[in-house]
Amino acid sequence: MMNQTDAASAQAQGTAPVVSVRDVSRVYGSGNTAVHALNGVNLEVGSRMLVAVTGRSGSGKTTLLNLIGGLDNPTSGRIYVQGRDITDLSEDERTHLRRHTLGFIFQSFALLPTLSALENVALALHIAGVGPRERDRRAREVLELVGLGGRLDHRPYELSGGEQERVAVARALANQPALILADEPTGELDTATGQEILGLLAEVVKTADVAMIVATHDTAVTAAADAVYRLVDGSLQEVA
Repeated sequence: MMNQTDAASAQAQGTAPVVSVRDVSRVYGSGNTAVHALNGVNLEVGSRMLVAVTGRSGSGKTTLLNLIGGLDNPTSGRIYVQGRDITDLSEDERTHLRRHTLGFIFQSFALLPTLSALENVALALHIAGVGPRERDRRAREVLELVGLGGRLDHRPYELSGGEQERVAVARALANQPALILADEPTGELDTATGQEILGLLAEVVKTADVAMIVATHDTAVTAAADAVYRLVDGSLQEVA
Protein backbone atom coordinates (compact mmCIF):
# COMPACT_ATOMS: atom_id res chain seq x y z
CA MET A 1 0.00 0.00 0.00
CA MET A 2 1.37 3.43 -0.92
CA ASN A 3 1.25 5.76 2.08
CA GLN A 4 1.66 9.53 2.18
CA THR A 5 5.45 9.21 2.52
CA ASP A 6 5.60 7.01 -0.59
CA ALA A 7 3.45 9.51 -2.51
CA ALA A 8 5.72 12.36 -1.49
CA SER A 9 8.77 10.35 -2.57
CA ALA A 10 7.17 9.68 -5.97
CA GLN A 11 6.55 13.39 -6.43
CA ALA A 12 10.13 14.17 -5.44
CA GLN A 13 11.32 11.80 -8.17
CA GLY A 14 9.20 13.64 -10.73
CA THR A 15 6.37 11.13 -10.99
CA ALA A 16 3.28 13.28 -11.26
CA PRO A 17 0.01 11.80 -9.95
CA VAL A 18 -2.59 10.81 -12.51
CA VAL A 19 -5.25 12.52 -10.42
CA SER A 20 -4.94 15.07 -7.65
CA VAL A 21 -7.94 16.19 -5.58
CA ARG A 22 -7.12 19.27 -3.52
CA ASP A 23 -9.28 20.49 -0.66
CA VAL A 24 -12.47 19.64 -2.54
CA SER A 25 -15.91 20.21 -1.02
CA ARG A 26 -19.35 19.62 -2.52
CA VAL A 27 -22.44 21.16 -0.98
CA TYR A 28 -25.95 20.56 -2.29
CA GLY A 29 -28.62 23.12 -1.47
CA SER A 30 -28.16 26.07 0.85
CA GLY A 31 -29.06 27.39 4.27
CA ASN A 32 -30.60 25.01 6.76
CA THR A 33 -31.25 22.40 4.07
CA ALA A 34 -27.64 22.30 2.78
CA VAL A 35 -26.09 18.84 2.48
CA HIS A 36 -22.30 18.71 2.80
CA ALA A 37 -21.49 15.67 0.69
CA LEU A 38 -17.73 16.24 0.73
CA ASN A 39 -15.65 18.38 3.11
CA GLY A 40 -12.09 19.36 2.20
CA VAL A 41 -11.16 16.09 0.49
CA ASN A 42 -7.55 15.54 -0.58
CA LEU A 43 -6.42 12.56 -2.65
CA GLU A 44 -3.55 11.70 -4.99
CA VAL A 45 -3.39 8.59 -7.15
CA GLY A 46 -0.40 7.56 -9.22
CA SER A 47 -0.20 5.38 -12.30
CA ARG A 48 -0.58 1.62 -11.73
CA MET A 49 -2.31 2.23 -8.42
CA LEU A 50 -5.56 0.57 -7.40
CA VAL A 51 -7.21 2.79 -4.79
CA ALA A 52 -10.32 1.77 -2.87
CA VAL A 53 -12.71 4.32 -1.41
CA THR A 54 -15.07 2.89 1.18
CA GLY A 55 -17.86 4.25 3.33
CA ARG A 56 -21.49 3.67 4.13
CA SER A 57 -24.20 4.38 1.56
CA GLY A 58 -24.60 8.13 1.18
CA SER A 59 -21.10 8.88 2.47
CA GLY A 60 -20.07 10.61 -0.76
CA LYS A 61 -18.25 7.87 -2.68
CA THR A 62 -20.21 8.32 -5.90
CA THR A 63 -20.07 12.11 -5.51
CA LEU A 64 -16.27 11.93 -5.41
CA LEU A 65 -16.15 9.76 -8.55
CA ASN A 66 -18.55 12.10 -10.34
CA LEU A 67 -16.36 15.11 -9.53
CA ILE A 68 -13.18 13.40 -10.71
CA GLY A 69 -15.01 12.21 -13.82
CA GLY A 70 -16.15 15.70 -14.75
CA LEU A 71 -19.81 14.78 -14.26
CA ASP A 72 -20.25 17.35 -11.49
CA ASN A 73 -18.48 20.47 -10.21
CA PRO A 74 -16.99 20.94 -6.73
CA THR A 75 -18.34 23.77 -4.61
CA SER A 76 -14.73 24.59 -3.70
CA GLY A 77 -11.28 23.14 -4.27
CA ARG A 78 -9.51 21.96 -7.42
CA ILE A 79 -9.17 18.67 -9.30
CA TYR A 80 -6.28 17.84 -11.61
CA VAL A 81 -6.06 14.94 -14.07
CA GLN A 82 -2.61 14.34 -15.57
CA GLY A 83 -1.64 17.76 -14.25
CA ARG A 84 -4.51 19.54 -15.98
CA ASP A 85 -6.98 21.50 -13.87
CA ILE A 86 -10.39 20.13 -14.89
CA THR A 87 -12.41 22.14 -12.37
CA ASP A 88 -13.53 24.88 -14.74
CA LEU A 89 -13.58 23.06 -18.07
CA SER A 90 -16.38 23.74 -20.53
CA GLU A 91 -18.89 20.98 -21.19
CA ASP A 92 -17.22 20.20 -24.51
CA GLU A 93 -13.84 19.93 -22.80
CA ARG A 94 -15.32 17.64 -20.14
CA THR A 95 -16.82 15.43 -22.83
CA HIS A 96 -13.43 15.17 -24.51
CA LEU A 97 -11.83 14.30 -21.16
CA ARG A 98 -14.34 11.51 -20.51
CA ARG A 99 -13.95 10.08 -24.02
CA HIS A 100 -10.18 10.12 -24.23
CA THR A 101 -8.61 10.21 -20.76
CA LEU A 102 -11.09 8.48 -18.43
CA GLY A 103 -12.76 5.08 -18.35
CA PHE A 104 -15.89 4.21 -16.36
CA ILE A 105 -17.15 0.93 -14.91
CA PHE A 106 -20.67 0.91 -13.51
CA GLN A 107 -22.32 -1.46 -11.04
CA SER A 108 -25.18 -2.15 -13.46
CA PHE A 109 -22.80 -3.03 -16.37
CA ALA A 110 -24.69 -0.51 -18.60
CA LEU A 111 -24.36 -2.63 -21.74
CA LEU A 112 -26.67 -2.14 -24.71
CA PRO A 113 -28.73 -5.37 -24.92
CA THR A 114 -29.06 -5.44 -28.71
CA LEU A 115 -25.30 -5.19 -29.34
CA SER A 116 -22.73 -7.95 -29.10
CA ALA A 117 -19.78 -7.76 -26.72
CA LEU A 118 -17.60 -6.57 -29.61
CA GLU A 119 -20.14 -3.95 -30.67
CA ASN A 120 -20.61 -2.65 -27.12
CA VAL A 121 -16.87 -2.03 -26.81
CA ALA A 122 -16.51 -0.67 -30.35
CA LEU A 123 -19.34 1.81 -29.73
CA ALA A 124 -17.27 3.62 -27.10
CA LEU A 125 -14.47 3.94 -29.65
CA HIS A 126 -16.88 5.11 -32.34
CA ILE A 127 -18.16 7.87 -30.04
CA ALA A 128 -14.55 8.90 -29.42
CA GLY A 129 -14.02 9.29 -33.17
CA VAL A 130 -11.88 6.22 -33.81
CA GLY A 131 -12.05 4.88 -37.36
CA PRO A 132 -13.71 1.52 -38.21
CA ARG A 133 -10.57 -0.56 -38.71
CA GLU A 134 -8.81 0.73 -35.60
CA ARG A 135 -11.86 0.45 -33.35
CA ASP A 136 -12.43 -3.15 -34.45
CA ARG A 137 -8.78 -3.96 -33.72
CA ARG A 138 -8.80 -2.30 -30.31
CA ALA A 139 -12.17 -3.74 -29.31
CA ARG A 140 -10.93 -7.24 -30.09
CA GLU A 141 -7.65 -6.57 -28.30
CA VAL A 142 -9.24 -5.46 -24.99
CA LEU A 143 -11.82 -8.25 -25.08
CA GLU A 144 -8.96 -10.72 -25.48
CA LEU A 145 -7.23 -9.02 -22.56
CA VAL A 146 -10.22 -9.63 -20.27
CA GLY A 147 -10.57 -13.24 -21.40
CA LEU A 148 -13.54 -12.91 -23.77
CA GLY A 149 -11.85 -13.57 -27.09
CA GLY A 150 -14.22 -16.46 -27.68
CA ARG A 151 -17.38 -14.51 -26.81
CA LEU A 152 -17.09 -11.51 -29.12
CA ASP A 153 -20.41 -12.07 -30.89
CA HIS A 154 -22.49 -12.83 -27.79
CA ARG A 155 -25.07 -10.33 -26.60
CA PRO A 156 -25.36 -9.43 -22.90
CA TYR A 157 -28.27 -11.82 -22.27
CA GLU A 158 -26.07 -14.64 -23.58
CA LEU A 159 -23.32 -13.84 -21.08
CA SER A 160 -23.03 -14.53 -17.36
CA GLY A 161 -22.87 -11.65 -14.88
CA GLY A 162 -19.11 -12.02 -14.63
CA GLU A 163 -18.74 -12.02 -18.41
CA GLN A 164 -20.88 -8.90 -18.69
CA GLU A 165 -18.64 -7.19 -16.15
CA ARG A 166 -15.62 -8.23 -18.21
CA VAL A 167 -17.19 -6.53 -21.23
CA ALA A 168 -17.68 -3.42 -19.08
CA VAL A 169 -14.01 -3.53 -18.08
CA ALA A 170 -12.96 -3.95 -21.73
CA ARG A 171 -15.12 -0.99 -22.72
CA ALA A 172 -13.48 1.15 -20.03
CA LEU A 173 -10.04 0.17 -21.38
CA ALA A 174 -10.86 0.68 -25.05
CA ASN A 175 -9.76 4.31 -25.27
CA GLN A 176 -6.50 3.60 -23.41
CA PRO A 177 -7.43 5.86 -20.48
CA ALA A 178 -5.03 7.14 -17.87
CA LEU A 179 -7.63 6.69 -15.13
CA ILE A 180 -10.55 4.30 -14.61
CA LEU A 181 -13.36 5.14 -12.18
CA ALA A 182 -15.29 2.10 -10.96
CA ASP A 183 -18.47 2.38 -8.89
CA GLU A 184 -19.18 -0.87 -6.99
CA PRO A 185 -17.86 -3.07 -9.84
CA THR A 186 -18.43 -6.29 -7.85
CA GLY A 187 -21.72 -5.21 -6.28
CA GLU A 188 -23.96 -7.27 -8.59
CA LEU A 189 -21.79 -10.38 -8.53
CA ASP A 190 -21.61 -13.44 -6.30
CA THR A 191 -18.52 -13.85 -4.13
CA ALA A 192 -16.62 -16.21 -6.44
CA THR A 193 -17.31 -14.14 -9.55
CA GLY A 194 -16.48 -10.96 -7.67
CA GLN A 195 -13.10 -12.41 -6.77
CA GLU A 196 -12.45 -13.20 -10.43
CA ILE A 197 -13.30 -9.64 -11.47
CA LEU A 198 -11.19 -8.24 -8.64
CA GLY A 199 -8.21 -10.23 -9.85
CA LEU A 200 -8.86 -8.96 -13.36
CA LEU A 201 -8.98 -5.32 -12.19
CA ALA A 202 -5.72 -5.68 -10.27
CA GLU A 203 -4.07 -7.22 -13.34
CA VAL A 204 -5.43 -4.51 -15.63
CA VAL A 205 -3.99 -1.74 -13.45
CA LYS A 206 -0.51 -3.19 -13.81
CA THR A 207 -0.55 -4.43 -17.42
CA ALA A 208 -2.50 -1.56 -19.00
CA ASP A 209 -0.53 1.10 -17.10
CA VAL A 210 -3.59 2.89 -15.69
CA ALA A 211 -4.72 4.20 -12.33
CA MET A 212 -8.02 3.01 -10.90
CA ILE A 213 -10.27 4.38 -8.16
CA VAL A 214 -12.91 1.94 -6.93
CA ALA A 215 -15.84 3.00 -4.78
CA THR A 216 -16.83 -0.14 -2.90
CA HIS A 217 -18.35 -1.89 0.09
CA ASP A 218 -16.49 -5.09 -0.82
CA THR A 219 -13.78 -5.92 1.73
CA ALA A 220 -12.06 -8.13 -0.85
CA VAL A 221 -11.43 -5.01 -2.96
CA THR A 222 -9.95 -3.14 -0.02
CA ALA A 223 -7.70 -6.11 0.79
CA ALA A 224 -6.24 -6.08 -2.74
CA ALA A 225 -5.92 -2.29 -3.11
CA ASP A 226 -2.63 -0.37 -3.02
CA ALA A 227 -4.28 2.26 -0.83
CA VAL A 228 -7.59 2.40 1.02
CA TYR A 229 -9.56 5.47 2.09
CA ARG A 230 -12.78 5.78 4.04
CA LEU A 231 -15.32 8.57 3.66
CA VAL A 232 -16.86 9.59 6.98
CA ASP A 233 -19.25 12.53 7.11
CA GLY A 234 -17.79 13.86 3.88
CA SER A 235 -14.17 13.66 5.06
CA LEU A 236 -11.64 11.28 3.50
CA GLN A 237 -9.46 9.29 5.86
CA GLU A 238 -6.60 7.00 4.84
CA VAL A 239 -6.89 3.49 6.27
CA ALA A 240 -3.57 2.04 7.42
